[in-house]
Amino acid sequence: MSDDVQVKAPESGVPSGSGGPGGHPGGGRPAGAPRPAGGPGGRGKFFRRKKVCKFCTEKIDAIPYRDVRLLQGFVAERGKIVPRRLTGVCTTHQRRLTRAIKQARNIALLPFAARH
Repeated sequence: MSDDVQVKAPESGVPSGSGGPGGHPGGGRPAGAPRPAGGPGGRGKFFRRKKVCKFCTEKIDAIPYRDVRLLQGFVAERGKIVPRRLTGVCTTHQRRLTRAIKQARNIALLPFAARH
């Protein structure tokens, strides 16, 4: 038995291993194919509801820095303040929330960073 297997080089001008459009391995869609729905401008499977400010709906004007349980919902595991686009809080309440979180950190109610 002889192993006379010859590997043929690709005939296109694309170097091997680059995949498809954009040079990403794994191929992708052909150059002329339409984009799948769900991207920019398309209707996808999932409908994301518009986030509504929790403080506006419950008519909370002042955000107390002593309410640690409330503030912890807006602080990530690592100790970072979660951005507005993820929580759905309005601009004015995000500013008040940030101020309350920083006050709570300064009097050691909330940690500045996560523990190792």
